[in-house]
Amino acid sequence: MAQAKNGDKVKVHYTGKLEDGTVFDSSECYDEDDCGCGSGPLEFIIGEGQVIPGFEQAVVGMNDGESKTVTIPVDQAYGERVEEMVAVVDRKEIPADLRLEVGGQLEVTHEDGHAFPVIITEVTEAKVTLDANHPLAGHELTFDIKLVEIG
Repeated sequence: MAQAKNGDKVKVHYTGKLEDGTVFDSSECYDEDDCGCGSGPLEFIIGEGQVIPGFEQAVVGMNDGESKTVTIPVDQAYGERVEEMVAVVDRKEIPADLRLEVGGQLEVTHEDGHAFPVIITEVTEAKVTLDANHPLAGHELTFDIKLVEIG
C-alpha cells in the first residue's frame, strides 16, 4: 500500500478543532442536516508549504484511506500571537465609505506595497483597532484527517 511522501499530490478530508472542541473548519459537512458547508477534499502537494507545517507532517506516512487525529502545537500551526501586529489607528485614517464592524476584515497596504489582511477587533468614535495576526494564531489545533487519495 502506498504511503504519502514528500512531493506527492494528496487529497484529504479534515475537520479542525480548537482546544475547547469548537470546529473552526471542515472539508466535510459536520451538521446532521447535511447543510453542504464542507468544501470537499483539500488537495495539496506535500513539501510545497501549501498547508501549515504540522498538518503536512501529519499526512506524511499515511496510507491511502487511512484516518487519524493529530494535535498540532502552536509553533507548527499559525504561530504565537504577536502583540506588535495589533494597531490602533485614528478612524479618520480609514476611508469614510468603509463599513467598520468588529470581526470584519480589511486589506492594508504596507509602505513597500505589500498588502495583507487585518481583522477589526474594536471600533470607537475616534479609533479603530486592527489585528494582523492570523485568527488561529496562538492556538493548538486538533485535526481529524482522512487521506482520500495519493497521486
